[in-house]
Formats: sequence, structure tokens, C-alpha cells
Amino acid sequence: EVQLQASGGGLVQAGGSLRLSCAASGFTVDDYTLGWFRQAPGKGREGVSCISNSDGTTYYADSVRGRFTISSDNAWNTVYLQMNSLKSDDTAVYYCAKQGNNGSFDYWGQGTLVTVSS
Repeated sequence: EVQLQASGGGLVQAGGSLRLSCAASGFTVDDYTLGWFRQAPGKGREGVSCISNSDGTTYYADSVRGRFTISSDNAWNTVYLQMNSLKSDDTAVYYCAKQGNNGSFDYWGQGTLVTVSS
């Protein structure tokens, strides 16, 4: 059974850092593209970053490029999102997801809340 378990969220002051983790089971992260998304209160879901483990390609939304770093650890079957220089606009529930063979993200974790206080 495919499962994604996101963790690492919390309350942090503006300018601080957090590292989110997405522990995968039921598949090998090395074989798929994994992504992080977020949804702020009253807003739609936004793609934040993704990593294609087949070739190491990464993508970042303009709003986080230069501050966030996505990585994966195949030994732990986990994908991480290192978030630095956090801003109040980064406050959201963050979700990790696995991309299926048809290009859509077909499995989602439960979300972890990040709150950045100004």
C-alpha cells in the first residue's frame, strides 16, 4: 500500500528555518517524482517544489527559489524540504505527493502545518 507521511511542521519566527520530511512506503522514491505543495488559509493549493529522482531534476516555485531546497534520501525512502529565510507568506499546510505514470500526482500525504510569525 502506498503511503506518504509528512512531518516537521511547526511554529517559527520569520527568518527562521524548518525541515519537512515525507516518509514514503509501498514504493521506492528513487523511481518517481515527488513533490511538495502547500495551501494557505483561504487560498488554493500551490506547487512548491518537486524532484525527479530518475535524473535528479528539481523544480521550485518562484516564491521559494533560493530559500527552499528539496532532496531525497533513498536509504530512508524519504524526501525532504529544507526551508530557510521563512516569511509569513510561507504559512500554510504543506503536503507531499507522488507523481504517477500518467503525470498526475496520485498519492498525497496528510499535510503538516507551518506557521511563520512575523
